[in-house]
Amino acid sequence: MVSAAMSKPSAGSGVSGVPGRLSPDTISLVRRLIPLIDDSLEPYAVGGFLRDAILGRETRDLDLTVSGDAIAAAGRLAQDLGGTLVPLDTDRGIARVAFQQPGVAWNVDIASLHGDRLHDLARRDFTIDAMTVPLQALAGQDWPAEVTDPFKGRKDLEQKVVRAVDQNAFMEDGIRLLRAVRLAAVLDFTIDEDTQGHIRRDVSALDAVSGERVRDELLAILATSNALKHVYLLDHLGLLCRVVPELEQGRGVTQPREHYWDVFTHNVETVGAVEGLLERTWQPQWVLDDVAWSDDLDTHFRQIIADGHTRGTILKLTGLLHDIAKPVTRTVEEDGRIRFLGHSDQGARMASAVLNRLRLSKRASNLIETVIEHHLRPAQMSQGTELATPRAVHRYLRSAGDAAVDILYLNLADYLAARGSRLERDEWSDYTAMVTHILHTSQVQKEAPPSRLVDGNDLIRALGLDPGPDLGRVLELIAEARAAGEISTADEALALARNAIVPQPGSPKGTA
Repeated sequence: MVSAAMSKPSAGSGVSGVPGRLSPDTISLVRRLIPLIDDSLEPYAVGGFLRDAILGRETRDLDLTVSGDAIAAAGRLAQDLGGTLVPLDTDRGIARVAFQQPGVAWNVDIASLHGDRLHDLARRDFTIDAMTVPLQALAGQDWPAEVTDPFKGRKDLEQKVVRAVDQNAFMEDGIRLLRAVRLAAVLDFTIDEDTQGHIRRDVSALDAVSGERVRDELLAILATSNALKHVYLLDHLGLLCRVVPELEQGRGVTQPREHYWDVFTHNVETVGAVEGLLERTWQPQWVLDDVAWSDDLDTHFRQIIADGHTRGTILKLTGLLHDIAKPVTRTVEEDGRIRFLGHSDQGARMASAVLNRLRLSKRASNLIETVIEHHLRPAQMSQGTELATPRAVHRYLRSAGDAAVDILYLNLADYLAARGSRLERDEWSDYTAMVTHILHTSQVQKEAPPSRLVDGNDLIRALGLDPGPDLGRVLELIAEARAAGEISTADEALALARNAIVPQPGSPKGTA
């Protein structure tokens, strides 16, 4: 199955995949750490590592608490391991040590206890993360028997429930609101009903959370293979439009009759359509039968593009935002026709503001904005039953750049999310044929010899052109003609250039 989620740890790393049993690599790491951390610090494993170890999930992160100065302990550990010290929260005494063990990247997060261990566990977010065990115990096979579990986290793990330790957990740290949904998405758990009520009550706590932390949780939710379900859960809990208020404007905004959903639901459903296309899970199967797919495309969407996430995950976020400007561009003609003129350009600008708030990387932001700006382009390149010409595809590649393939697949997802249950097979086959033609023509043009038939100096010498924009325009005309298969030699390129020159009155030289 094709996954748009983040890359998983390689085989042999993390825990064993067997509940309650650590892998040899993890045991080796624990045994390496034990003599390096002073016994007087009483190091205990806690949090996500322990939760995942009990579940048998792979992980490369170890969370420890110590009775003392965690920053100093992390500094010594980084030196002993030849790793890197990363202070995470100096006020609260939390630091990370990043290092290799051997050939596998590990992170060890160390936090200072504030009060006794029971007090520390009581201040944690969810019961499944509020367990602890001595680091020393992890070196033996019977370590699960030594786990301290005052809030019945193991029972919640068995019942697959995310439950807050305390009803005030979300006001203490608003990011926990999103983390609850992220844990439910990653683990395929449900959120306890009382906890859902506390989330809705305390949703305003999210306003105080930094954009970076919100971004990380949102992308982690989108990176899962059941992102659509959990985007709807975010909305159900009042979180989605707290993160992206602009989406709220689309709720209840009707669209032309070919659209099954209102604008808001269409944006959300596009996340699911991207997911279904890239992970090859869409039903009915005949939808996927008509969509071009290959190992190269799989690799393309698995590529880590920014912020530790793949193109596939970034494309899900793009789908969520792609029609964000429809409400502000909506008009109704005298004949009742609904139009959204300019919504793709305006949408790119609105998305830019959203992504800036979320502190998304420049590379990811540029990709999303480009895809939104051009997401209607594939359908506009064909005329009736006529498929896009090689010249049109060349122009598309020139303007789309690195986003060309991503645009095509968002366009397909947009079509699926527009039609909904009204999708007809013949109609879909015709549409995918149009997009596949653009994809294949693009691949042919990208594989063409990169060298130019003529360059600027050739045109200056042969035709007396002056350097400047006109010279660039003629070179582009030559490139388009070559892409279209209309010319293939330098002489033909020069002949085309001569025909493109318009003499300027009073000038002895020809200019384009």
